[in-house]
Amino acid sequence: MDLVLKCAQFPQPGETIAANSFNEVSGGKGANQAVSAARAGAQVKMVGRVGDDAFAGRLVAGLKQCEVDCSTVLATQDCESGLALILVEESGQNTIVTVAGANARLLPADIDSLRNLIQQSDVVLLQLEVPLETVRRVIEIARETETRVILDPAPIPQGLPDELLQVDLICPNEREAEQLTGMPIGTPEQIEAAAKALYQRGAKHVVITLGKQGAYLFDESGGRLIAPFTTDVVDTTAAGDAFAGALAVYWAEGMNVDDAVRRGNAAGAIAASRLGAQPSIGARSEIEHLWKTQS
Repeated sequence: MDLVLKCAQFPQPGETIAANSFNEVSGGKGANQAVSAARAGAQVKMVGRVGDDAFAGRLVAGLKQCEVDCSTVLATQDCESGLALILVEESGQNTIVTVAGANARLLPADIDSLRNLIQQSDVVLLQLEVPLETVRRVIEIARETETRVILDPAPIPQGLPDELLQVDLICPNEREAEQLTGMPIGTPEQIEAAAKALYQRGAKHVVITLGKQGAYLFDESGGRLIAPFTTDVVDTTAAGDAFAGALAVYWAEGMNVDDAVRRGNAAGAIAASRLGAQPSIGARSEIEHLWKTQS
């Protein structure tokens, strides 16, 4: 659950400020991306855990309302659901602190029973808000069953092993790409160097999302900038998740990766133009409308 406070500017250490508003909004990177994929037209099954607190039922109900299959979302006793405290500046930029809660209880044993589900899927979309050993197990099964894997590597833990980067597509934002590579990102040359470094570590396609600048794609064909879409930025909280979910759907449908990334840019721009996480994610018709009006 995202607890969202809007404020004029972020507080400095030791400073107390007054927020302009407060909202509780269903969130979580995996859940946001599931909603994005569903709204982009896919049949989506969410794998995860919620706690036994007051938020659990609301989180699952919100996903079901978005037509996400939650039959593999497990309830966890004596545990809180995942939580995020999000501060949003008037500029639309945000800062986020998360509590893993039940997310930390999703274990490899939970995944072993889902081999058939993974095998039957066109794409498995992963994030790092669950234990790394669980992510590793999903990737292992997906590789064995030849199922395409997209990894949104956030939040980035200390010492992320290269084997978790060896997926079909990885889509960090600028800051995450810096953390993964230890390389500064600012100039076009630096962006290309970081993307190439991630490609050399095993990702078949690397997409670094650049906000208003679009996205940079690197694969066996080399590197290229995928153009952005223009919207008025209100809150960037779920923009990256909207991007990943839409990209996954269009790519799974057979669209080439460049155009799928461009559709992802459209989904991210729509989400950034609205407040909140899941409520900000646009439908496929909105993605296509933005594509047609700005292409």
